[in-house]
Amino acid sequence: MTPTSLRDLPVAGRNIEKIKVGLENVEKQTGKSLKDVGVIKADVGDLNSLNEMAKKGRIVLNCVGPYRFHGEAVVNACVKNGTNHLDISGEPQFLEKMQLDYHTAAKENNCYVVGACGFDSIPSDMGTVFLEQQFAGQVNTVEAYLNIKAEHGFHLNYGTWQSAIHGFACANELKPLRKKLFPQRLPVMEPKLKSRGVLHQNQIVKSWCLPFPGSDRSVVMRSQRYFYEKEKKRPIQMAVYFQCSSIIAAILTILSAVVFGLLASFKVGRSLLEKYPKVLSFGVFDHKGPTKKEIDGTSFVLTLVGKGWNEKLTEPTDAYSNKPEKELVVRVSGPELGYVTTPICMIQAALVLLREADKLPSEGGVYPPGAAFAKTSLINRLIKNGINFETGLRSSL
Repeated sequence: MTPTSLRDLPVAGRNIEKIKVGLENVEKQTGKSLKDVGVIKADVGDLNSLNEMAKKGRIVLNCVGPYRFHGEAVVNACVKNGTNHLDISGEPQFLEKMQLDYHTAAKENNCYVVGACGFDSIPSDMGTVFLEQQFAGQVNTVEAYLNIKAEHGFHLNYGTWQSAIHGFACANELKPLRKKLFPQRLPVMEPKLKSRGVLHQNQIVKSWCLPFPGSDRSVVMRSQRYFYEKEKKRPIQMAVYFQCSSIIAAILTILSAVVFGLLASFKVGRSLLEKYPKVLSFGVFDHKGPTKKEIDGTSFVLTLVGKGWNEKLTEPTDAYSNKPEKELVVRVSGPELGYVTTPICMIQAALVLLREADKLPSEGGVYPPGAAFAKTSLINRLIKNGINFETGLRSSL
């Protein structure tokens, strides 16, 4: 059973009046009546209101942020009430803590908690699933290259800036968290994926590239662990890079990252970053977010380069006697990241979860999108809604 009318799709939040104003603005921009959309008061500071919200639905699309501060209360209410939960978090600490703390309870209550269902990290996680499906052999490594194209300037949401600040400041939480979440390390695969360093020039995407500090790799590797443990599949190795328009742009990005890292490492610096986002992000982040013109002129391309062998061995830990002999390049592309691609990904993931329960993992729990949706129609649904998955770009070493 899926929603059949706007009454089945209520909007929840702590300020009813602001929600109504937001719905009125959407009506003006789209020309569509939203008078039948329900409104529910739900405040992360009021656990009773969250429980009442969770009881009323089969799935909650959680768009709070930063999730480090506001996300867990919603997850808790959903799991307690057996309600499915999707979020668009790009915060590894939050995503992995939710898996550690709520996977067993979600399994017992037969509900699914799937994180990172926006631009972070459906293009990379489902892109890796797509590459492996198309490879016709054994993938050993995947290197992903993100290119953001902005014709009229590029801005991101202030909440994303806050998440980045506190994620960097608390990065030391990840190691002990992962030791608890994954007591057993994944087996070492050979040949190992070598680091390309801080800056390299890539001939496939024809750009200078830097390591991408987002959540994509951590999300993909959680899916790979699931496939290894549940399906006895050899886990791939992965690295993610960000494309720069020139060597000068790359150097300026490195310098900006150094300044950001220094400020985010102490309390006063974090306060400055939060108080002056536009100045200290060199115009990328501010409280206003992007204009419609900027959104319309922005798009992304994620190029994934997979290398491996033509044939699979019997066991996932079996070693190959020869070097990788095959390469396949696939591409995931789409419109603006935060305000267009993210809602497309989230809504389609929600519809798949509601309609294709028989193709999800057999038990409820906390999952990354690749593990949750690998066997569903999500990729095809995304293609129909403007997120493209292309193959055959290059198919040999």
